[in-house]
Amino acid sequence: MPREASLPAAGSLTRRGLLTAAAAVGGTAVAGPLLSACGKKKTSGPGTTSKNQLSQVLPSYVPNTAIKPDVPGVTGPAGVASDALFLTYPSSPVQTVSGTPGKGGTFTAVTPLWAAIPPSSGNAYYAAVNKAVGAIVRVQPADGNTYADKLPPLLAANKLPQWICIPGWNTTNLDFGTAVGVKFVDLTPYLAGDKVKDYPNLAAIPTGAWQAGVWNGKLYGIPVYPSNAAYVATYFYRKDIFDKHGIKVEDIKTTDDLGNVGKELTDAKAGVWAFDDLIGNSAAWCLQPFKIPQKWAADSSGKLYYKYEAPGMLDALNWQAKLVKAGYLHPDALNANNFNGKQRFQSGKVAVNADGTGAWDGNDAKAGLAANPGYNRQAFKLFSASGTPSVELTNPAGIFSYLNKNLSDAQIKEALALANYFAAPYGSVEWLIANFGQQGVDYTMTGGNPVLTPKGQKEVQTTFEFLATATTPVTVQEGMSQLAKDKAAWHADTVKYAAKPLFYAMNVTEPSQYASIGKQVDDTMNDVKAGRKPISAYQEAVATWRSQGGDALRTFYEGIRDKYGTGQ
Repeated sequence: MPREASLPAAGSLTRRGLLTAAAAVGGTAVAGPLLSACGKKKTSGPGTTSKNQLSQVLPSYVPNTAIKPDVPGVTGPAGVASDALFLTYPSSPVQTVSGTPGKGGTFTAVTPLWAAIPPSSGNAYYAAVNKAVGAIVRVQPADGNTYADKLPPLLAANKLPQWICIPGWNTTNLDFGTAVGVKFVDLTPYLAGDKVKDYPNLAAIPTGAWQAGVWNGKLYGIPVYPSNAAYVATYFYRKDIFDKHGIKVEDIKTTDDLGNVGKELTDAKAGVWAFDDLIGNSAAWCLQPFKIPQKWAADSSGKLYYKYEAPGMLDALNWQAKLVKAGYLHPDALNANNFNGKQRFQSGKVAVNADGTGAWDGNDAKAGLAANPGYNRQAFKLFSASGTPSVELTNPAGIFSYLNKNLSDAQIKEALALANYFAAPYGSVEWLIANFGQQGVDYTMTGGNPVLTPKGQKEVQTTFEFLATATTPVTVQEGMSQLAKDKAAWHADTVKYAAKPLFYAMNVTEPSQYASIGKQVDDTMNDVKAGRKPISAYQEAVATWRSQGGDALRTFYEGIRDKYGTGQ
């Protein structure tokens, strides 16, 4: 609990994993054509909104205080809170919506789904939700793997449904900064400022989560899977394996400390290695110990530098190359074969890996315990190559739903009332219905938490959450309460070191002609960290990147900063 889904190339993806993925990509669209020229500080490209404009269009934030978690979140210096913890679903759920929100309208909604498409005919779950909301929402889930291919024809042919979910990573081939104002409803008149108070559950979504739904000074997107404090990835270790070797995790405070346990954890003859790929590639999966930004950062003089140019990048590449030379990395990691990374970790072929924070859940624990009864995934507390640890927050929302511009005023208000129902918080009456359907039919309460019945397992999938979602707390899955406690504690500790990156939650439409110039740098990174090429090859690749558009991108973002600020 909650239900699980799967991401095609990365193994299992829970709601928390999806939230992390969404946060990682939300806020910056790489689309074209660009209406501004690089080389000059013109920033007329569609999408971007100034801080002053945002203050006029963002909804007010009114948190729900009626539902009390078992352990509340902790607010860090960046002003964001860690995830709260619920060990059981509240025994007396709070009702957050008065009466029936719908007016009998009918809405067709298209959403992505990374799981088996449930039957629509005779689906008791769909019927229960539609009855509760007083409207007919005909959800048409589509294969998430091919969702990006489905969207352009819908927009081009003006065959959009009344309501559609569009992940941030699927806007890249839609020229979305231009299309959004033509195709979708401007929600600013309905939700800006205190107007959102007509929809209390929408008002309880953190302000930052709405920000990446603002394009060209107007609010269009309703946040899906918003987060208080999200991180792309972190370092995990098999506590059961560490305990077996008598390794004290509290002694690991630097990257050198971590490398020093490699010898003890590696037994190549037995098919066991200490580490998987620990620094990923330019996606900045887990370069946190070397303080490498997700994209852009500024040095002490204010000059922008890209992640490729970060001072710690050479140290990171040399560090992993050193571990490779010592024989501590799994052979598949040397060939950038990350598709079986979770299985390598779960089976004990590696003891330490870097993964998205959503990997730490009940589904992972269930799979790991099937391979090894002692399986225990834990996340390291943040450590650093040197100095005080720090970690960049990812954007607070990266998936949004949009309403068709052809809707009437009455239909827009009805859809927003339905969104308010779907965005009911964990611990409410409405959340249970929207996420699990009817008790006794689709789910039962087991161990204090909702668990799908056999019928529910066939009919209930991630559906209405893709139209609007409340912030997601840490909850107990597969009956594993200690896992939930550990994860919540890690979040509470990590938020102390969290910082907002440059251009936080900003929609910036980058020059499309430079979308692929980083590939040769990424490929070279893989060769250097595997010891196949010298560090000088990476430096040469970065120089080429700069000449092929990297410096032009820097100038472009300097223009964005000058005109719109940095989003912090």
